[in-house]
Amino acid sequence: MNMLVLGVESSCDETGVALYDSAHGLLAHALYSQIAMHNEYGGVVPELASRDHIRRVLPLTRQVLAEGGRTLADLDGIAYTQGPGLAGALLVGAGMARALAFALDIPAVGVHHLEGHMLSPLISDTPPEFPFVALLVSGGHTQLMLVSGVGRYTLLGETLDDAAGEAFDKTAQLLGLGYPGGPALSRLAASGDAGRFSLPRPMLNSGDFDFSFSGLKTAVLTLVRRQGQEQAADIAAAFQAAAVEVLVSKSLAACAHSGATRLVVAGGVGANTHLRERLTREAAARGVAVFYPRLEFCTDNGAMIAFAGAQRLAHASSSDLTFAVKPRWELATLDAV
Repeated sequence: MNMLVLGVESSCDETGVALYDSAHGLLAHALYSQIAMHNEYGGVVPELASRDHIRRVLPLTRQVLAEGGRTLADLDGIAYTQGPGLAGALLVGAGMARALAFALDIPAVGVHHLEGHMLSPLISDTPPEFPFVALLVSGGHTQLMLVSGVGRYTLLGETLDDAAGEAFDKTAQLLGLGYPGGPALSRLAASGDAGRFSLPRPMLNSGDFDFSFSGLKTAVLTLVRRQGQEQAADIAAAFQAAAVEVLVSKSLAACAHSGATRLVVAGGVGANTHLRERLTREAAARGVAVFYPRLEFCTDNGAMIAFAGAQRLAHASSSDLTFAVKPRWELATLDAV
């Protein structure tokens, strides 16, 4: 059944809205980032994020409808991020989506934020086939999942403490870089010597697929206190090399363990150039094909929510008017479709 789905993403500091047609693909998408606002505070301020989502979500909705050449009356369903994320921010998207669905008498579905990220490479011209291993790597999450189909997820490993993206941001902060720190650190690392300083590779040889990045952050803190920020480029390069080595090693080990020949990388850290280059090279040597979302879809966006929502709505039997956001929500608990 052909469906036209409006997707709304408001889990953190970016408001994303998109229009996805199950027969013709992505028709339009728009994104407003709050980075400039939160940069003044060195990180996301939840209350400010929520207020800004309220200001942006309806203008962005009108924008994507106009760009896609559609009207509200053409919609067959609405998808919104139900969690995980900031509760107040999630409520903005959930409230808007449910209210609009009620007014239009169409179904609405809450989407897991990480499911959106994990399925985002399927929007591309060369989508991966199931099954595949997914590396979800962002500021809030670092997980390895075996994906057998939509909603059919098996957790292979996850971080025991900090997410990889958080480690990138905190290291950037230690080096005097701005927010968000990941892209700034990557740019600085390009001019540094990764071999000048030796940093630990936490849990590299643990024999499982779990991660830990808190010790790496502490090692960087110690190094910065000893060397100062004069060696920032070399420290950034050493940190990036250590984090990427662990991510690549664990991901390929998970593929070997599960027998998967396809690996999907999703989340903001998936845009890191060094990670992409090393993972693609080493995966090819082991006969594993790596799939990435388009760079614009590595960070939070409405397109991934619209696409994931379309998969869910195609199998939904009913839709009530109640809604509840889930700031904490385990991906492995989702129902299969």
